[in-house]
Amino acid sequence: MAKSAREKVKLKSTESTEVYWTMKSKRNTPDRMELKKYDKKLKRHVAFKESK
Repeated sequence: MAKSAREKVKLKSTESTEVYWTMKSKRNTPDRMELKKYDKKLKRHVAFKESK
C-alpha cells in the first residue's frame, strides 16, 4: 500500500485553549501552518497555529 503524503495536524488557538484538527500535505506545505479560524470560546476570529 502506498504511503500517504497527508497527515493529521492539530491547530491551537493563540488566544485561548480552543483546538481544531485538520489534514495537511507534507509535500506542499512542509512548514508549520497558521490559519484564521472562528474561536467558539471568544466568539471571534483568531489565529490558529500548528502544534505537536
